[in-house]
Amino acid sequence: MKLSDVAKRLGAAAPESLGGREPLGYSIDSRTLRAGDLYFAIRGERHDGHQFVADVLSRGAIAAVVAREFQAAQANSLRRDDVPLIGVDDTLAALQQLASSVLTDWRGQEVAVTGSMGKTTTKEMTAAALGAAGRVIKTTGNLNNDYGLPLSILKMESDGAHVTDFDYAVFEMGMNHKGEIARLAEIAPPDCGIVTVVAPVHLEFFDSVDGIAEAKAELVAGIKTGGIAVLNADDPRVARMREGRSDIAYRMFGIESPADITARDIESDGLSGTRFRLLTPRGETAVRLAVAGRHNVYNALAAAAVADYYTAPLAGIAEALGQSASPRMRGEVARLTNGVTLIDDSYNSNPRALIEMVKTISANREAERRVVVAGEMLELGESGAALHREAGRQIAGLGIDLLIGVRGLAAEIIEGAREAGMSADATIFCATPEEAAEVLQRQARGGDLVLVKGSRGVKTEIVVERMKQVGGQGSGVRGR
Repeated sequence: MKLSDVAKRLGAAAPESLGGREPLGYSIDSRTLRAGDLYFAIRGERHDGHQFVADVLSRGAIAAVVAREFQAAQANSLRRDDVPLIGVDDTLAALQQLASSVLTDWRGQEVAVTGSMGKTTTKEMTAAALGAAGRVIKTTGNLNNDYGLPLSILKMESDGAHVTDFDYAVFEMGMNHKGEIARLAEIAPPDCGIVTVVAPVHLEFFDSVDGIAEAKAELVAGIKTGGIAVLNADDPRVARMREGRSDIAYRMFGIESPADITARDIESDGLSGTRFRLLTPRGETAVRLAVAGRHNVYNALAAAAVADYYTAPLAGIAEALGQSASPRMRGEVARLTNGVTLIDDSYNSNPRALIEMVKTISANREAERRVVVAGEMLELGESGAALHREAGRQIAGLGIDLLIGVRGLAAEIIEGAREAGMSADATIFCATPEEAAEVLQRQARGGDLVLVKGSRGVKTEIVVERMKQVGGQGSGVRGR
């Protein structure tokens, strides 16, 4: 896509000297911009990207998309009309408009993934499984908001690639307010939408879990007519989303409830993975995941449901799922040279996700002791204290030997665990992750299996980093 094409799609004009050039990529961050990228000067809550236009142009940006008033002021001040600026009314809207135009021209299939848990892992597994059916592009990392989604789409026209190079695109869609997924689905209307699960997250912004379900259902509402929704049959709130529309198809996945895609004979291989029989409308096959936990079986079933719908070979689906590994800090396993095994799940946390991971380590019979470092869970609103305390009660019933709470409301996790019978010696509250790291370093011993989990803002990854420094980095495998 040449710069002249970009400008035309945005209803703007590109400098004549640059119109025939093609951007290497697209950026909204002056810190990571590469020479040859097209820069969008976004006005955010804390920074105005227009402040960095001169810098990015000096470092080789092919051009910058800016507000029209900024373009006029710069052209006048420089007394030249060939400044590489493309003027628009709203730079964020322009970024989104450009991304939408790329998909409008495309003849492939777009898959969108949302849910309170497992979005990124499911996205990775779905992209891998669809690789058995065609050429796939996916969201990088978790670029899943109104900035990140357009940038993910524009990867289809970056680094010499073009939209015609891909048969499938798998995009993650996140939210913490009502209406956000609806807007993302307007930018990128999906042919297929996956909803993994609904859980008590972002309650600071919602009245109830039912409100969260309504917001997640915006993805189903945004699916193109004739498309398909892939829904969790074992989550009642998700399963009810099939009642919303009659002009799309539905494919259900699950373990306990009747479903189109299901798993049988589930067996744990400890931290090294999980085995099961995958049953689909087209047949069945054996799958061995390289990630632990029943929750990952659900993620794999969602991915298999999509790939099976698009007629990927079952053997190819099974192989792809077996090779899938989750992103950093989402169940990453590290075996330290001092004999401690760490599970780094510190990217994010909510009550349901915390308990699922605690169940995973509780089921591990190889460890001499099972230790949980549980950070405060953010954005839970008025229910936060009660949800933390209930999480502590549940953890106490799962055979955990040592529980360390980190920051703020994690004190309620400790109180809940003590109420349910854990001793004071086995339950410790720390005000900071640095303090938690010091406590864990003193308490940990060879043979321990340690889960570190917390909301991103709590920075429980500090615990992981410091344990690796003193314990010695051994072998590692990716988990959840």
